[in-house]
Amino acid sequence: MNSLDDRTLHSTNFDHTPHEIPVIYRDESIVVLDKPTSLLSVPGIGFEKRDCVAVRVASAVEGARIVHRLDRDTSGVMIMANDKDSHRELSRQFQDREVEKTYEAIVFGVVEEETGTIDLPIRKDMENRPRQCVDHKQGKPSLTNWKVLERMRDRTRLALYPKTGRSHQLRLHLREIGHPILGDDLYATPEQREMAPRLMLHAVLLQVVHPVTLESMTFESAVPF
Repeated sequence: MNSLDDRTLHSTNFDHTPHEIPVIYRDESIVVLDKPTSLLSVPGIGFEKRDCVAVRVASAVEGARIVHRLDRDTSGVMIMANDKDSHRELSRQFQDREVEKTYEAIVFGVVEEETGTIDLPIRKDMENRPRQCVDHKQGKPSLTNWKVLERMRDRTRLALYPKTGRSHQLRLHLREIGHPILGDDLYATPEQREMAPRLMLHAVLLQVVHPVTLESMTFESAVPF
């Protein structure tokens, strides 16, 4: 079994990937990770997509299980539970929207307003999987608050505060207001994808209540772009 003494989780079973997962915090109940980009949260279909956060952490921490997901190309703070009771309580916090989340993104174009809210319902785009789409009749309520951090010549850095946790919510919401995230291979144009070497989306902060001590805990990850 791997050790966490060196503060990283290595993939010892899959030689084809070089990724390591830095550990932000760990105790008997939870492990908090700084997920790298280009790594799945859970296994995909096919052996070549088996390598993921869930598999690596489970190989190093007995009983560890996924509580929430980040998209493959999104990096940043991600929490896992080490036992079923902690998993149940953390899952409840996410479901009841008691968790505070902050992301940073670099988007296409210059955003003129200082702050804003995107309130657009989302559902799976069944004809264009894995994409999501806006659907005002069948979509699930989805809410994102945002704030400008920096304006550049052809792009803007935003802080994002999702109040719901729909799949691809931030990526789709920003595309819908005319400012796709740079490097996005699903919702940006080819030109906008090529303006960055990766998806420019990072989970900066996660605030939860510890499932055992009931202490409010905030975990942060430095933005790598």
